[in-house]
Amino acid sequence: MSSIVSVHSLTKTYANGFQALKGVDLEIRQGEILALLGPNGAGKTTLISIICGLSMPSSGQVLVGGHDVVSQFRKTRRLIGLVPQELTTDQFETVWNTVSFSRGLHGEKSNPALIERILKDLSLWEKRDNKLRELSGGMKRRVLIAKALAHEPRVLFLDEPTAGVDVELRRGMWTAIDRLRETGVTVILTTHYIEEAEEMADRIGVIRAGELLLVEEKKALMDKLGRKQLRLELKAPLAVLPQSLGALGVSLTPDGRQLVHEYGNGAGDGRIGQVLATVEAEGIAFTDLSTRQSSLEDIFVSLVGARA
Repeated sequence: MSSIVSVHSLTKTYANGFQALKGVDLEIRQGEILALLGPNGAGKTTLISIICGLSMPSSGQVLVGGHDVVSQFRKTRRLIGLVPQELTTDQFETVWNTVSFSRGLHGEKSNPALIERILKDLSLWEKRDNKLRELSGGMKRRVLIAKALAHEPRVLFLDEPTAGVDVELRRGMWTAIDRLRETGVTVILTTHYIEEAEEMADRIGVIRAGELLLVEEKKALMDKLGRKQLRLELKAPLAVLPQSLGALGVSLTPDGRQLVHEYGNGAGDGRIGQVLATVEAEGIAFTDLSTRQSSLEDIFVSLVGARA
């Protein structure tokens, strides 16, 4: 799959000496949803701002659709839609006029049919004549997405798009974003709701302290870094863990009431049957068996924590 955004050796150092980005390399594929995860101050917004032409890099190059974001700013900006974190809208303007005006700002001809479709897709059609000050915070965020889509961009950046949005509105917004992906629009999002990234993204990028730690297919990342756990609730507590189980990587909880076997990362996957057979051979009775697989949030916390 071809890249729509290419980032090469990108750095950003501010006048006070703070280095926000440290040699970032990134290829974003046409038509994918890429989730960019990282703690506050990691460099997510700085990276997005440079790609969108809102901030100048200290060194390196960014191409959007094959065009340089610095020397060919007008061409790249027309390819990009940006939904910022802040609710920056004219509170006394109507929804319809706000979205239509945004299309004109990018040099596109009036297209009422397109604006109507965008507003309907984002469940804003009934609010088209309302002034923005009359809308809830969640509805205002939808208006920001509508503005970003008004000029038909090929790349859409969503910087914390669902912050402060209730669960119902959030799910509605993601349904609309998923439809956009089906039309070939590339979506890059930053979010603190890691379950959203786990549900929606094709690939996951993790950034910390200005460094891009990894970019992986979501499934490959879960398979490679995820952990699984087998837990047995014992009928009677054990005083000592049998040596045969310890050799298989099984541990005993401090109260002696549970046996725990962790596996994953390609290690121990084939031992579950052996563990259960050994438990039976040792004459250990258990009342319940449960398994758990680590989430994307677990993996994210371990990655960021390991490099803290």
